[in-house]
Amino acid sequence: MRRTQVVIVGAGPSGLLLGQLLGKSGISNIVLEQRSPEYVLGRIRAGVIENWAAELLDLAGVGDRMHREGLVHKGIELCFDGQRHRIDFDDLVGKSVVIYGQTEITRDLMNGRSASGGETVYEAADVSLHQDHPDRCSVRYRRDGAEQEIHCDFIAGCDGFHGVSRKSIPEHVLQCYERVYPFGWLGILVDQPPVSGELIYANHERGFALCSMRSNSRSRLYLQCRLDDHVEDWPDARFYEELRRRLDQDAVAALQLGASIEKSIAPLRSFVAEPMRYGNLFLAGDAAHIVPPTGAKGLNLAASDVYYLSQALEEFYRERSRAGLDAYSARALQRVWKAERFSWWMTSILHCSPERSGFDQRIQRAELEYLVSSRAAMTSLAENYVGLPY
Repeated sequence: MRRTQVVIVGAGPSGLLLGQLLGKSGISNIVLEQRSPEYVLGRIRAGVIENWAAELLDLAGVGDRMHREGLVHKGIELCFDGQRHRIDFDDLVGKSVVIYGQTEITRDLMNGRSASGGETVYEAADVSLHQDHPDRCSVRYRRDGAEQEIHCDFIAGCDGFHGVSRKSIPEHVLQCYERVYPFGWLGILVDQPPVSGELIYANHERGFALCSMRSNSRSRLYLQCRLDDHVEDWPDARFYEELRRRLDQDAVAALQLGASIEKSIAPLRSFVAEPMRYGNLFLAGDAAHIVPPTGAKGLNLAASDVYYLSQALEEFYRERSRAGLDAYSARALQRVWKAERFSWWMTSILHCSPERSGFDQRIQRAELEYLVSSRAAMTSLAENYVGLPY
């Protein structure tokens, strides 16, 4: 049996970032992960990093490669009726975002943890969380056939939507809010230059499309698809044919075809669990909330949770004050719900819902036309996209 101050469940970006920040403050922690390092790094996720999240990675000491290799974007492009309209973040709010893959962030955090001597236990099976006393917790797991137990002061649940952390909170304590969208995203990764220097979000009568990138030589392309579609239904030729239909002529001319190196379909969901604390268990990231990817908020919300939680834990160990811990859930949820609103709004104005009426179609069109003709509306989009302050 071992002891540490904080056990962090989950070695994704949120768990590793929390471990890095706590370690820099002298707070001992152990990270437990159900999967192998290779599996964690194999997850294909988004790569739009908010202004504030980028600063937090710098604070954790893992931002150097992001600044060297990441792509600074000062705007996005909205496309509808075959025309593109640029939302200029720099002009509207004086901030930008960084395009840098979540896989690369995870790798940087893994390397940072290794360099600092932090302990991560991979392939920890049958993890269970226990709060045996108001001032003590324990986490049990099995590895290499042997039962293990760690005693700690606090547990941070950073293990995603399907993890054990949220499930360890009694059902009567949690209030869950959810919207499941009647469509998904079909995405491919391809080693070809991006269609444009900035992300293109396209609204089309056949469905939404997104032209994104991971680098100057690797593109990430998406199509709105049916929930009952399968990857096998979408060979590369069909994907590109459909993508061309949904883009403007200049984008079609710039599109370079290549064999997909990864292809997947993701359903879209909005989800929030309240509260984000139960005793000495604190939820962060996807364990507590999910956003549709339209607003690029998933990883960034996890980063803000980690910021609030790391501050609260530092305050506790520095001053023996529980004020920050007691305020954590309410503080995090204020930002969560604002990001949920923005992600829902972006999804609603850009996608074609099979449930929409003629009235809904005209309202969507009016919303887009108003958005690109109003500086106030564009400023609101820019302010939310680059990230609301922590």
